Amino acid sequence: MSIEFSADEIFEMAEEIERNGAKFYRKAADNATDAETKQYLRKMAAMEDSHLATFAEMRKSLTPAEREAMTYDPDNEAALYLDAMADSHGSEGKKSPTLELTGQEDIEEIVRIAIKAEKDSVVFYSGLKSLVTSAASLEKVEKIIAEELSHIATLTNKLRELTASA
Repeated sequence: MSIEFSADEIFEMAEEIERNGAKFYRKAADNATDAETKQYLRKMAAMEDSHLATFAEMRKSLTPAEREAMTYDPDNEAALYLDAMADSHGSEGKKSPTLELTGQEDIEEIVRIAIKAEKDSVVFYSGLKSLVTSAASLEKVEKIIAEELSHIATLTNKLRELTASA
């Protein structure tokens, strides 16, 4: 059986991924020892919150047809599958970046973990593009990818600053 997702389901996953991202940055900020690092990580958490709000608004604007499930799912297994994919960015058995934090990481290591997680998100959403059937839904998924790419750019610039001053 092939699995297809509606745009609504994809936005549901996107929202969960953004919640997980904000949780990661907040935990890293709580573990940070210096004020500048705490401030930067809280700013990144706020960016994730902003993207969550963007995706929620995009989800609200979906047409009834885009909200419809693409397959018959009487046991609601698709929702469980989507939750699992969003929690792990689509990789079975993969540990959440938040769980990787020990409190001993410096800002450079945190940024590297975050860049990897954002890249995983882009790969995840790129893979989902093949599961979307309508052109309008595809356009919305591409907007999600663009948002994630902006995260990578922001983090990469921060990493460059950190390694240049080291």
